[in-house]
Amino acid sequence: MRKSGILMHITSLPSPYGIGSMGKCAYEFVDFLCKTGQTYWQVLPLNPTGYGDSPYQSFSSYAGNHYLIDLDMLIEEQLLTQEEVDAVCWSGDENRVDYGCLFENRCKLLHLAYARFSKNEEFQQFVTENADWMEDYALFMALKERFHGSPWYEWSLSLMMRIPEMVRSIRQELQDAVQFHYFLQYQFFRQWERLRRYANERGIKIIGDVPIYVPLDSVDVWSSPELFQLDGNCRPTAVAGCPPDSFTVDGQLWGNPLYNWEKMKATGFAWWIRRLSAAAKMYDVVRLDHFRGFESYWAVPAGDKTAAGGAWQQGPGMDYIKAIQSALPDLEFIAEDLGYVTPEVRQLQEESGYPGMKVLQFAFDSRESSDYLPHTYPVNSVCYTGTHDNLTMVQWFEEAAPEDIALAKAYLGLNSEEGLIKGMIRGVMGSASRICMIQMQDYLELGACSRMNFPGTLSSSNWSWRAPKDFLTEDLAKRIYEITKRYGRL
Repeated sequence: MRKSGILMHITSLPSPYGIGSMGKCAYEFVDFLCKTGQTYWQVLPLNPTGYGDSPYQSFSSYAGNHYLIDLDMLIEEQLLTQEEVDAVCWSGDENRVDYGCLFENRCKLLHLAYARFSKNEEFQQFVTENADWMEDYALFMALKERFHGSPWYEWSLSLMMRIPEMVRSIRQELQDAVQFHYFLQYQFFRQWERLRRYANERGIKIIGDVPIYVPLDSVDVWSSPELFQLDGNCRPTAVAGCPPDSFTVDGQLWGNPLYNWEKMKATGFAWWIRRLSAAAKMYDVVRLDHFRGFESYWAVPAGDKTAAGGAWQQGPGMDYIKAIQSALPDLEFIAEDLGYVTPEVRQLQEESGYPGMKVLQFAFDSRESSDYLPHTYPVNSVCYTGTHDNLTMVQWFEEAAPEDIALAKAYLGLNSEEGLIKGMIRGVMGSASRICMIQMQDYLELGACSRMNFPGTLSSSNWSWRAPKDFLTEDLAKRIYEITKRYGRL
């Protein structure tokens, strides 16, 4: 069955409180997806953001992002008042998320809500059912607050090494702070499950994203350091990145600790199975980020200033794939197989059976042939105009070489009457790919200011784009429905 959907992160939805949430606008977006004949809503990771406000640098691979908790729902539950929420100056720019403002103001309101909350039976059951990950997470966050945000590897040795007596003592001391984080997770997952159920009941499936790596300063590494390539001082011996290419002379230095895949394998990949089992409770389809890292990964010596000095190391390959397929036979995956793809990576993707990704922007390089031209897309693939890491299509036409633009015009028959961006969307919608995903920014024909992320950079513009209040128009809905129907994706 040919289907399509829209890539739109929840943070990018309009709302009066500084960031998109799981409230009214999210439900309106689901209704919009239904009206336009879509089947999928793709979001970025929904975990708490850490370094650089990136959803790919989270303090936990299990927890939900408390910034996404809808404040209007807390008002309805009489945990907050409208006056308290309105008293906050959220941001001067409705088209940008101001994470500094959120950090200063949103938690104050959530503390107020917590103070008024009665720990009912439903809450206690939630805490019990999620204790296997939430106990460590809540304590980790309480400790970060105690130590003014410092990373766990700078705490006292007894806390770094999780000496049981010390952990029990500090947990008791920080009991109220721990309970506050239980409350945040309770509210997040209540609201998320309600929203996901609303979407599923209307035929909309959620595509979620699982980053391949976790940051060093995360509860994941703090609680299981033996599963990562760390030295005796809990510091990485090597870190993740990408090798130099035509776009980045020095490569990309991500800095995440690398997995100890031998130990992972010895446990039957139990850590990954737990992580993906949690993702299965949140999403209908999981996009496995940086899929090529499961075949081989770029290991950069710790302390290097660039990724250029790294080397390829063998990943877990099909041993990993077979383990998760055996444990989670019904979970659908998408393999993010972009970037430097070798025959070995392609073989792993094909053996897994997971659909790979095709991005139209990569098709039009006049210097060399490309396997991103739509006529080459296999049926078992997911195609995009661009992803959250790419230019918007408007920006691409502004910045691409004239020869590349000429190639796109000739190949797709682009013309001013139809519109260049509409023609690019037609190009992927008409492809053989089983699933076609379009960024909301491309449907809205927005330029560089709406780009979601520029990989390898730290900028307040990354992860901060928000759609205008009135972006879900009838004209847009009609246009999306018509092209979806024309190419048999209803």
